[in-house]
Amino acid sequence: MAFGRLERPQGSQPMSEINMTPLIDVMLVLLVIFMLTAPLMTSRLKLDLPKAPAPSTEPAPATFTVALTADGLLHLDDTVVTVDVLRAQAKAQAEQKPDTEVQLRADKVVPYGQVAELIGLLQQAGLNRIAFVTEGPQGEAAAAP
Repeated sequence: MAFGRLERPQGSQPMSEINMTPLIDVMLVLLVIFMLTAPLMTSRLKLDLPKAPAPSTEPAPATFTVALTADGLLHLDDTVVTVDVLRAQAKAQAEQKPDTEVQLRADKVVPYGQVAELIGLLQQAGLNRIAFVTEGPQGEAAAAP
């Protein structure tokens, strides 16, 4: 009786190396994209403004922009300030131009009490023209007096 060989022929072996060149190219392109877009993303405040229909108005000649974020921080023209600094800046602005319009931007999750305290602080400083900035139906920001 004749027996054949018991060895099985070896098939082709799977490739065990990964070509890293395309992966490195994609990584470098993504790095360049993130380096270009990162400064653009940090210059604006991220607020979730409430939506309300408001007529578009012409901007006032002098504006004073105050923002109250969801975490309770006060911002004066995109810079974080304390209550005392805001009070001093508001008094100085009221002395220079008493008809200055305050554009108040408050996140919709901020409690009403904090917004009311901020309005009272601004009125005590002498700024009585306060406009609430909201988001219109199409997503554009509008100031409502």
